[in-house]
Amino acid sequence: MKFIDEAEIYVKAGDGGNGAVSFRREKFIPKGGPDGGDGGKGGDVIFRATTSLNTLLDFKYKRKYIAENGKNGAGNNRFGRCGKDLIIPVPVGTIIKDLQTNQIIADLVKDEQEFIVARGGNGGRGNSHFATPVRQTPRFAEKGKPGEEKIIKLELKLLADVGLVGFPNVGKSTFLSVISSARPKIADYPFTTLTPVLGVVKLKHYKSFVVADIPGLIEGAHKGEGLGHSFLKHVERTKILLHFIDLSFLGPKDPYEGFNIINKELFLFNDRLSEKQQIVVINKIDIPEVKEESENVKKYFENKGYKVFKISSATKEGIESLLEYLSQLLENY
Repeated sequence: MKFIDEAEIYVKAGDGGNGAVSFRREKFIPKGGPDGGDGGKGGDVIFRATTSLNTLLDFKYKRKYIAENGKNGAGNNRFGRCGKDLIIPVPVGTIIKDLQTNQIIADLVKDEQEFIVARGGNGGRGNSHFATPVRQTPRFAEKGKPGEEKIIKLELKLLADVGLVGFPNVGKSTFLSVISSARPKIADYPFTTLTPVLGVVKLKHYKSFVVADIPGLIEGAHKGEGLGHSFLKHVERTKILLHFIDLSFLGPKDPYEGFNIINKELFLFNDRLSEKQQIVVINKIDIPEVKEESENVKKYFENKGYKVFKISSATKEGIESLLEYLSQLLENY
Protein backbone atom coordinates (compact mmCIF):
# COMPACT_ATOMS: atom_id res chain seq x y z
CA MET A 1 0.00 0.00 0.00
CA LYS A 2 1.27 3.43 -0.93
CA PHE A 3 1.92 5.69 2.04
CA ILE A 4 0.16 9.06 1.84
CA ASP A 5 0.46 11.41 4.82
CA GLU A 6 -1.13 14.62 3.48
CA ALA A 7 -4.39 15.36 1.67
CA GLU A 8 -6.64 18.30 0.88
CA ILE A 9 -10.40 17.74 0.67
CA TYR A 10 -13.70 19.62 0.51
CA VAL A 11 -16.38 18.84 3.10
CA LYS A 12 -19.94 20.10 3.32
CA ALA A 13 -22.55 19.36 5.93
CA GLY A 14 -26.15 18.81 4.91
CA ASP A 15 -28.57 21.70 4.48
CA GLY A 16 -31.57 21.86 6.77
CA GLY A 17 -34.96 20.96 5.30
CA ASN A 18 -37.52 23.65 4.66
CA GLY A 19 -40.49 24.18 6.93
CA ALA A 20 -43.90 23.40 5.41
CA VAL A 21 -46.81 25.73 4.66
CA SER A 22 -49.95 23.70 5.30
CA PHE A 23 -53.48 24.06 6.76
CA ARG A 24 -55.75 21.48 8.30
CA ARG A 25 -58.37 20.15 5.93
CA GLU A 26 -60.85 18.29 8.11
CA LYS A 27 -64.39 17.38 7.20
CA PHE A 28 -66.19 19.40 9.87
CA ILE A 29 -63.57 22.17 10.28
CA PRO A 30 -63.96 24.46 7.29
CA LYS A 31 -61.21 26.82 8.35
CA GLY A 32 -58.51 24.66 9.89
CA GLY A 33 -55.46 26.30 11.38
CA PRO A 34 -51.85 26.06 10.12
CA ASP A 35 -50.19 22.66 10.60
CA GLY A 36 -46.94 22.90 8.61
CA GLY A 37 -44.16 20.82 10.19
CA ASP A 38 -40.49 21.73 10.62
CA GLY A 39 -37.72 20.68 8.29
CA GLY A 40 -35.12 18.19 9.46
CA LYS A 41 -31.56 19.12 10.43
CA GLY A 42 -28.79 18.48 7.90
CA GLY A 43 -26.25 15.78 8.61
CA ASP A 44 -22.89 16.62 10.21
CA VAL A 45 -19.50 15.74 8.74
CA ILE A 46 -17.63 13.77 11.40
CA PHE A 47 -14.07 12.46 11.35
CA ARG A 48 -13.44 9.29 13.35
CA ALA A 49 -9.96 8.00 14.15
CA THR A 50 -9.31 4.29 13.71
CA THR A 51 -6.33 2.02 14.15
CA SER A 52 -7.42 -0.01 11.11
CA LEU A 53 -5.98 2.67 8.78
CA ASN A 54 -2.37 3.84 8.56
CA THR A 55 -2.41 6.06 5.47
CA LEU A 56 -4.49 8.85 3.90
CA LEU A 57 -4.46 7.07 0.56
CA ASP A 58 -8.27 7.06 0.18
CA PHE A 59 -8.33 10.86 0.12
CA LYS A 60 -6.11 10.93 -2.95
CA TYR A 61 -8.94 9.49 -5.06
CA LYS A 62 -11.97 11.09 -3.41
CA ARG A 63 -11.77 14.77 -2.50
CA LYS A 64 -15.41 15.81 -1.95
CA TYR A 65 -17.44 14.69 1.06
CA ILE A 66 -21.02 15.89 1.40
CA ALA A 67 -23.44 14.88 4.14
CA GLU A 68 -27.14 14.25 3.54
CA ASN A 69 -29.60 17.15 3.57
CA GLY A 70 -32.50 17.26 5.99
CA LYS A 71 -35.94 16.51 4.55
CA ASN A 72 -38.66 19.13 4.24
CA GLY A 73 -41.48 19.32 6.74
CA ALA A 74 -45.04 18.29 5.81
CA GLY A 75 -48.64 18.92 6.77
CA ASN A 76 -50.29 17.63 9.92
CA ASN A 77 -47.22 18.93 11.84
CA ARG A 78 -44.99 16.21 10.45
CA PHE A 79 -41.31 16.96 10.89
CA GLY A 80 -38.87 16.26 8.10
CA ARG A 81 -36.32 13.52 8.72
CA CYS A 82 -32.85 14.66 9.77
CA GLY A 83 -30.04 14.04 7.30
CA LYS A 84 -27.64 11.22 8.08
CA ASP A 85 -24.29 12.20 9.51
CA LEU A 86 -21.31 11.50 7.26
CA ILE A 87 -18.65 9.66 9.26
CA ILE A 88 -15.21 9.68 7.64
CA PRO A 89 -12.61 7.25 9.06
CA VAL A 90 -9.02 8.49 9.30
CA PRO A 91 -5.87 6.97 10.82
CA VAL A 92 -5.08 7.64 14.46
CA GLY A 93 -2.63 10.53 14.50
CA THR A 94 -4.45 12.63 11.89
CA ILE A 95 -4.37 16.41 12.27
CA ILE A 96 -7.24 18.37 10.70
CA LYS A 97 -6.47 21.92 9.57
CA ASP A 98 -8.52 24.70 8.01
CA LEU A 99 -6.72 25.19 4.70
CA GLN A 100 -7.54 28.91 4.48
CA THR A 101 -6.30 29.83 7.97
CA ASN A 102 -3.88 26.91 8.48
CA GLN A 103 -5.27 26.61 12.02
CA ILE A 104 -5.56 23.18 13.62
CA ILE A 105 -9.21 22.22 14.01
CA ALA A 106 -8.65 18.84 15.63
CA ASP A 107 -5.91 16.36 16.49
CA LEU A 108 -7.20 12.79 16.59
CA VAL A 109 -4.78 10.77 18.69
CA LYS A 110 -7.02 8.04 20.16
CA ASP A 111 -8.84 5.13 18.58
CA GLU A 112 -12.55 5.92 18.00
CA GLN A 113 -12.01 9.61 18.81
CA GLU A 114 -14.47 11.78 16.87
CA PHE A 115 -14.72 15.41 15.86
CA ILE A 116 -17.47 17.30 14.02
CA VAL A 117 -15.72 19.27 11.29
CA ALA A 118 -18.83 20.73 9.65
CA ARG A 119 -22.24 21.05 11.31
CA GLY A 120 -25.47 20.49 9.46
CA GLY A 121 -27.89 23.37 9.01
CA ASN A 122 -30.97 23.59 11.21
CA GLY A 123 -34.30 22.82 9.65
CA GLY A 124 -36.72 25.67 8.94
CA ARG A 125 -39.82 26.12 11.06
CA GLY A 126 -43.21 25.30 9.57
CA ASN A 127 -46.02 27.86 9.40
CA SER A 128 -47.65 26.46 12.55
CA HIS A 129 -44.99 28.35 14.53
CA PHE A 130 -46.09 31.72 13.16
CA ALA A 131 -49.78 31.69 14.00
CA THR A 132 -50.91 34.52 16.30
CA PRO A 133 -54.34 35.89 17.33
CA VAL A 134 -53.86 38.60 14.73
CA ARG A 135 -52.25 36.41 12.02
CA GLN A 136 -54.21 33.17 12.14
CA THR A 137 -53.35 31.87 8.66
CA PRO A 138 -49.65 32.49 8.04
CA ARG A 139 -48.79 31.51 4.50
CA PHE A 140 -45.07 31.35 4.94
CA ALA A 141 -42.47 29.14 6.62
CA GLU A 142 -38.72 29.23 7.20
CA LYS A 143 -36.20 27.81 4.80
CA GLY A 144 -33.61 25.43 6.14
CA LYS A 145 -30.18 26.81 7.03
CA PRO A 146 -27.25 25.81 4.83
CA GLY A 147 -24.73 23.34 6.24
CA GLU A 148 -21.17 24.41 6.95
CA GLU A 149 -18.59 23.86 4.22
CA LYS A 150 -14.82 23.91 4.45
CA ILE A 151 -11.69 23.07 2.55
CA ILE A 152 -9.48 21.22 4.97
CA LYS A 153 -6.02 19.75 5.03
CA LEU A 154 -5.33 16.38 6.61
CA GLU A 155 -1.87 15.61 7.96
CA LEU A 156 -0.88 12.27 9.37
CA LYS A 157 1.79 12.11 12.05
CA LEU A 158 2.45 8.53 12.99
CA LEU A 159 2.00 7.60 16.62
CA ALA A 160 4.89 5.44 17.75
CA ASP A 161 6.55 4.85 21.09
CA VAL A 162 10.05 4.59 19.64
CA GLY A 163 11.51 6.27 16.56
CA LEU A 164 14.56 4.97 14.71
CA VAL A 165 16.81 7.74 13.37
CA GLY A 166 20.18 7.80 11.70
CA PHE A 167 21.81 8.05 8.30
CA PRO A 168 20.64 5.83 5.44
CA ASN A 169 21.97 2.27 5.57
CA VAL A 170 22.80 2.22 9.28
CA GLY A 171 20.59 -0.84 9.68
CA LYS A 172 17.32 0.59 10.98
CA SER A 173 15.13 -1.39 8.59
CA THR A 174 16.92 -4.65 9.30
CA PHE A 175 16.58 -4.02 13.04
CA LEU A 176 12.83 -3.36 12.66
CA SER A 177 12.36 -6.55 10.65
CA VAL A 178 14.10 -8.56 13.39
CA ILE A 179 12.12 -7.17 16.35
CA SER A 180 8.68 -7.11 14.71
CA SER A 181 6.65 -8.56 11.88
CA ALA A 182 7.23 -5.46 9.73
CA ARG A 183 8.89 -6.18 6.42
CA PRO A 184 10.55 -2.99 5.16
CA LYS A 185 12.59 -3.00 1.97
CA ILE A 186 16.25 -3.74 2.74
CA ALA A 187 19.26 -3.25 0.46
CA ASP A 188 22.80 -1.85 0.52
CA TYR A 189 22.12 1.51 -1.08
CA PRO A 190 20.86 4.86 0.26
CA PHE A 191 17.15 5.57 0.66
CA THR A 192 16.03 1.97 0.56
CA THR A 193 13.17 2.94 2.87
CA LEU A 194 11.04 5.52 1.08
CA THR A 195 8.20 5.74 3.62
CA PRO A 196 7.94 5.44 7.41
CA VAL A 197 7.40 1.85 8.51
CA LEU A 198 5.67 0.82 11.73
CA GLY A 199 6.33 -2.38 13.62
CA VAL A 200 4.81 -3.74 16.83
CA VAL A 201 7.27 -5.28 19.28
CA LYS A 202 5.73 -7.96 21.51
CA LEU A 203 7.60 -8.98 24.63
CA LYS A 204 6.92 -11.41 27.45
CA HIS A 205 4.06 -10.81 29.88
CA TYR A 206 1.94 -9.35 27.04
CA LYS A 207 3.98 -6.16 26.89
CA SER A 208 4.19 -4.42 23.53
CA PHE A 209 5.16 -1.11 21.96
CA VAL A 210 5.27 0.48 18.52
CA VAL A 211 8.49 1.31 16.68
CA ALA A 212 8.73 3.57 13.61
CA ASP A 213 11.58 3.57 11.10
CA ILE A 214 11.97 7.20 9.98
CA PRO A 215 13.68 7.32 6.56
CA GLY A 216 15.68 9.84 4.64
CA LEU A 217 17.65 11.79 7.24
CA ILE A 218 20.78 13.43 5.85
CA GLU A 219 22.40 16.83 6.23
CA GLY A 220 19.93 19.43 4.99
CA ALA A 221 16.89 17.22 5.67
CA HIS A 222 15.02 20.06 7.40
CA LYS A 223 15.25 22.04 4.12
CA GLY A 224 13.89 19.20 2.04
CA GLU A 225 17.10 17.45 1.02
CA GLY A 226 16.95 13.68 0.85
CA LEU A 227 13.57 12.48 2.08
CA GLY A 228 13.76 14.05 5.52
CA HIS A 229 11.51 17.05 4.93
CA SER A 230 8.59 14.74 4.19
CA PHE A 231 9.09 12.50 7.20
CA LEU A 232 10.73 14.51 9.98
CA LYS A 233 7.26 15.35 11.28
CA HIS A 234 6.73 11.69 12.18
CA VAL A 235 9.53 11.98 14.75
CA GLU A 236 7.56 14.60 16.69
CA ARG A 237 5.20 12.13 18.35
CA THR A 238 7.66 9.44 19.31
CA LYS A 239 8.51 9.16 23.00
CA ILE A 240 12.05 7.83 22.66
CA LEU A 241 14.57 7.99 19.82
CA LEU A 242 17.01 5.21 19.01
CA HIS A 243 19.93 6.89 17.27
CA PHE A 244 21.69 4.29 15.10
CA ILE A 245 25.41 4.58 14.45
CA ASP A 246 27.18 2.52 11.83
CA LEU A 247 30.93 1.99 12.20
CA SER A 248 31.19 -0.16 9.06
CA PHE A 249 32.27 1.10 5.65
CA LEU A 250 28.65 1.98 4.80
CA GLY A 251 28.34 4.57 7.56
CA PRO A 252 29.73 8.11 7.90
CA LYS A 253 33.50 8.26 8.25
CA ASP A 254 33.20 10.11 11.55
CA PRO A 255 30.38 8.64 13.72
CA TYR A 256 30.53 11.58 16.12
CA GLU A 257 30.10 14.11 13.34
CA GLY A 258 27.28 12.03 11.86
CA PHE A 259 25.53 11.92 15.22
CA ASN A 260 25.73 15.72 15.52
CA ILE A 261 24.49 16.26 11.96
CA ILE A 262 21.33 14.23 12.56
CA ASN A 263 20.64 15.99 15.86
CA LYS A 264 21.14 19.37 14.23
CA GLU A 265 18.57 18.48 11.58
CA LEU A 266 16.08 17.42 14.24
CA PHE A 267 16.62 20.68 16.13
CA LEU A 268 16.30 22.86 13.02
CA PHE A 269 13.04 21.16 12.10
CA ASN A 270 11.58 21.49 15.60
CA ASP A 271 13.70 22.57 18.57
CA ARG A 272 11.54 20.49 20.92
CA LEU A 273 12.90 17.34 19.30
CA SER A 274 16.21 18.01 21.03
CA GLU A 275 14.43 17.42 24.35
CA LYS A 276 13.45 13.85 23.48
CA GLN A 277 15.36 11.08 25.20
CA GLN A 278 17.87 9.45 22.88
CA ILE A 279 19.51 6.07 23.18
CA VAL A 280 22.61 5.44 21.11
CA VAL A 281 22.68 2.13 19.25
CA ILE A 282 25.97 0.91 17.78
CA ASN A 283 24.92 -1.53 15.12
CA LYS A 284 26.61 -4.33 13.15
CA ILE A 285 28.96 -5.48 15.92
CA ASP A 286 29.06 -8.89 14.21
CA ILE A 287 31.67 -7.27 11.93
CA PRO A 288 35.09 -7.66 13.64
CA GLU A 289 36.30 -4.13 12.81
CA VAL A 290 33.07 -2.63 14.19
CA LYS A 291 33.24 -4.67 17.38
CA GLU A 292 36.81 -3.56 17.96
CA GLU A 293 36.01 0.12 17.57
CA SER A 294 32.61 0.00 19.31
CA GLU A 295 33.94 0.09 22.88
CA ASN A 296 35.71 3.41 22.32
CA VAL A 297 32.60 4.88 20.74
CA LYS A 298 30.45 3.53 23.56
CA LYS A 299 32.64 5.21 26.19
CA TYR A 300 32.55 8.49 24.26
CA PHE A 301 28.75 8.69 24.22
CA GLU A 302 28.41 7.43 27.79
CA ASN A 303 30.65 10.29 28.88
CA LYS A 304 28.19 12.59 27.09
CA GLY A 305 25.38 11.18 29.24
CA TYR A 306 23.80 8.79 26.73
CA LYS A 307 22.72 5.22 27.36
CA VAL A 308 24.50 3.07 24.77
CA PHE A 309 23.72 -0.40 23.42
CA LYS A 310 25.84 -2.49 21.10
CA ILE A 311 23.79 -4.80 18.90
CA SER A 312 23.84 -6.98 15.81
CA SER A 313 20.65 -7.50 13.85
CA ALA A 314 22.38 -10.37 12.01
CA THR A 315 23.17 -12.39 15.15
CA LYS A 316 20.58 -10.70 17.44
CA GLU A 317 23.31 -9.99 19.99
CA GLY A 318 22.28 -7.28 22.46
CA ILE A 319 18.77 -6.88 21.04
CA GLU A 320 16.86 -8.54 23.88
CA SER A 321 18.46 -6.34 26.54
CA LEU A 322 17.76 -3.22 24.44
CA LEU A 323 14.07 -4.11 24.06
CA GLU A 324 13.67 -4.85 27.76
CA TYR A 325 15.26 -1.50 28.59
CA LEU A 326 12.88 0.29 26.21
CA SER A 327 9.91 -1.50 27.72
CA GLN A 328 10.89 -0.35 31.22
CA LEU A 329 11.35 3.24 30.06
CA LEU A 330 7.97 3.32 28.33
CA GLU A 331 6.19 2.13 31.47
CA ASN A 332 7.04 5.50 33.04
CA TYR A 333 5.47 7.55 30.24
